[in-house]
Amino acid sequence: MKNYLIIGNGIAAAGCVEGIRSKDPEGRITVISGEKHHVYSRPLISYYLEGKTDLERMKYRGDSFYEENGCRVIFGVRAIAADPVLKQVTLEDGTALPYDELCVAAGSRPFVPPFEGLEEIKNRFSFMTLDDALALEAAVKKDSRVLIVGAGLIGLKCAEGLRDRAGSIVVCDLADRILSSILDPDCAAVVQKHLENNWIEFMIGDTAVKFTGGTGANGGGTALMKSGRTVDFDVLVTAVGVRANSGLVKDMGGSVNRGAVVNTRMETTVPSVYAAGDCAEGYDSSLGANRVLAILPNAYMQGHTAGVNMAGGSAELANSFPINSVGFFGLHIMTAGTYDGEMTEESRDGAVRRFFVKDGLLRGFILIGSTERAGIYTSLICEKTPLASVDFGLIKNSASNLAFSRDERRKKFGGVV
Repeated sequence: MKNYLIIGNGIAAAGCVEGIRSKDPEGRITVISGEKHHVYSRPLISYYLEGKTDLERMKYRGDSFYEENGCRVIFGVRAIAADPVLKQVTLEDGTALPYDELCVAAGSRPFVPPFEGLEEIKNRFSFMTLDDALALEAAVKKDSRVLIVGAGLIGLKCAEGLRDRAGSIVVCDLADRILSSILDPDCAAVVQKHLENNWIEFMIGDTAVKFTGGTGANGGGTALMKSGRTVDFDVLVTAVGVRANSGLVKDMGGSVNRGAVVNTRMETTVPSVYAAGDCAEGYDSSLGANRVLAILPNAYMQGHTAGVNMAGGSAELANSFPINSVGFFGLHIMTAGTYDGEMTEESRDGAVRRFFVKDGLLRGFILIGSTERAGIYTSLICEKTPLASVDFGLIKNSASNLAFSRDERRKKFGGVV
């Protein structure tokens, strides 16, 4: 009977459990959870702050998930070391756990630059976990002035979640635009205007360089900005970036870049050690190279692939690429792939559709305001469909299966012709 050990208790870990059980119904599975919560969907923490969901509905799997899958879960403790020779993992309480197959699904952690004076600020928070959301819920009052450092997905979802809870929200970022990792300047400007219309204030191209603690009891302070301006706040959220929790793999001698390097079977360079989720650097088919793909569906697929292979099966994940689907105050945004190629645009009625084409293939897209039937675009990227074989002009204007030939429609959509 195999002994499986999973470090982490997020979406990738759930996928790994289900991947193992699809091949091995009897092996022992132990899950190490740094958090004290049942596996939940992290993207929902902003909706929790908005009051659009609750702690029960945030659960990614039902209450019986662990029991049904025969899992032993150790909550509220972290793994601090792993020995690939002895094949055991040491926890922070000194417990040593043996394994036959190990999956590191430890996620990522906030990156907080060494801001001068940050330690003086009592009411400072990150925004990556349910505990972060619960702490912000307790700290933010109706008249609170909130400063968010970082205008990426995490910072902006935090702003959306707090909009109706706080008195004012200011978001700053040293980059020249919001959502700089997924949007080009023109598209970022469209989204920023929408957020400003929903009472979010921005300081773009500017960021905090020094903090001074307040003299009152509210736990806030003052931020000195790079521009020389100052911002007074009651609550500070740092959302500058994240770092993969790949240290255990590195310490075991595994190859690590921005994340633990894995092949399409999710194997690291250490025998019997796999990695999945935000801590892993897997293959991006749209780029043709490895990179961290920190998105929820990818985390599950990577975890499931790892679990199948840990249990002696054979699975590969060779068609992954970045897809982001997010909304802010009713404005829907979807991006996918890479923006390497010639850009063409089809925009009308306030919606923006940008497509990036290279070597006759769709490499990526940005959709703002209209994301209906975007699966057709992702299918073109995933399957590397030559655009010469479809009516791309029609597809750009309106995603329709009529752009495919009759034979292709029959293959893709069954009886629909």
